[in-house]
Amino acid sequence: MSVDAAYAEVQRVTRARAKNFAYGIMVLPREKRRAIAAIYAFAREVDDVADGELPVDEKRIRLAALRDSLDSEPTGATSIALRDARSRFEIPRDALSAIVDGGLQDLEQTRYATFDELRSYCEQVAGAVGVACVAVYGSGDVERAMTLGIALQLINIMRDVAEDDALGRVYLPQDELARFGVTEFAVSPQWRELMAFQAQRARAHLDEGLRLLDSLDRRSALCVSTFAGLYRGQLDRMEANGFDVFGPSCRLSTPAKLAVVARGLVR
Repeated sequence: MSVDAAYAEVQRVTRARAKNFAYGIMVLPREKRRAIAAIYAFAREVDDVADGELPVDEKRIRLAALRDSLDSEPTGATSIALRDARSRFEIPRDALSAIVDGGLQDLEQTRYATFDELRSYCEQVAGAVGVACVAVYGSGDVERAMTLGIALQLINIMRDVAEDDALGRVYLPQDELARFGVTEFAVSPQWRELMAFQAQRARAHLDEGLRLLDSLDRRSALCVSTFAGLYRGQLDRMEANGFDVFGPSCRLSTPAKLAVVARGLVR
């Protein structure tokens, strides 16, 4: 497979699978856009293995193979595109490997006692994506890239409570569930108080992470502010919906997403 064909495939995957990411990277120059799509496709492969229906031992083998692919001769579209992207940008291998660590953690741990435990997980599955991407954007502000990735993951966790519960996973910290008196995943006064607390923390991480924009060129800043704006819009929608995240009404529609993108373009 040629490098161009590999990039075409990872961009197709990004358009098809990324709920918010694809809207942001549309504004990047071609080379950066393709590199970010390669990073996304790699993270997507990790997620698909961890969330799939294979036996756990087979999942471990496949995740180990994904890690090994970072150092071996590329064969599939994702590894070919990612190898080329790493030759053009200083994408740290440790960040890509950490994404695999997050997938492996999903096989071993389904509950998080405290936010400190959860944050460590978020650093792997999302903060590491931010660190990988910031090398493509051209900034050295790794700390804020990590914080922004964590913010987006916290919003995902809020949105996907029911979906994750169906997989046997509860990411909301156990001590906070107990503190707010939440014993089941259903809308109640206690649930709303808990989720308002989660939203406040997610916004704090988002605000701090978005200070990354100060170190980015115009198009990279527009990319990041676009997909971060979509996540902020998702958070706003959940709040407006009384934190009823158990139905489709809590998710941003395509027209709503396009409106966010348009507002970013005219600024």
